[in-house]
Amino acid sequence: MSSVIEQKKQIVEEIADKLKSSLSTVVVDYRGLTVAEVTELRKQLREAGVEFKVYKNSMTRRAAEAAELSGLNEALTGPNAIAFSTEDVVAPAKILNDFAKKHEALEIKAGVIEGNVASVEDIKALAELPSREGLLSMLLSVLQAPIRNLALAAKAVADQKEEQGA
Repeated sequence: MSSVIEQKKQIVEEIADKLKSSLSTVVVDYRGLTVAEVTELRKQLREAGVEFKVYKNSMTRRAAEAAELSGLNEALTGPNAIAFSTEDVVAPAKILNDFAKKHEALEIKAGVIEGNVASVEDIKALAELPSREGLLSMLLSVLQAPIRNLALAAKAVADQKEEQGA
């Protein structure tokens, strides 16, 4: 009997470690999805480096309390699946939000963003952000704009002086 309890303790520790180490975590209700749809969702998440698992709510609640995220417990009712991402903050929210738009059966319930419990609205707002690469390209274009404008102004002055000299 004690080996079963030990196994459960290990699972609770595993969940708590994932909650602490992941940049973002999203809890979803997957009731009503077909096996093919869940398989497609898992494939999309796996390609983005996101781990998607189903755990018992009682174990997840204990893990959330151990990780000092007890605010997450309100969402842990009914069948839940949890997406953990240790690499990209936006990826799980974006993939799950896009999938939920196409499949009404998938419901985003809550999440954890960089150690803070997040509401459904927070997760959806995060999903609407551009990817990291998109944000970096926006930043780069903003940083390049003054230099580009200076180069255009210098060229215009050079062209003007060339016309005057000719």
